[in-house]
Amino acid sequence: MLRRLVSKERRWLLLLLLIPSIVYLWPPIYNVYEPTLFDIPFFYWYQMLWIILTALLTMIVYFNEA
Repeated sequence: MLRRLVSKERRWLLLLLLIPSIVYLWPPIYNVYEPTLFDIPFFYWYQMLWIILTALLTMIVYFNEA
């Protein structure tokens, strides 16, 4: 099996994928009701925001690894 060497520059990009994991695993950040956005509690719109941000971070890492 052929393996491509990963440069130091690319390794730093992989660390971007740790950001969402850390954010999701620290509930005191998002375990609140206020502020609301369009009558949606903070907990829900914050989670949805991180779904989008995680997809963007994954896209950045994926296209820079190719």
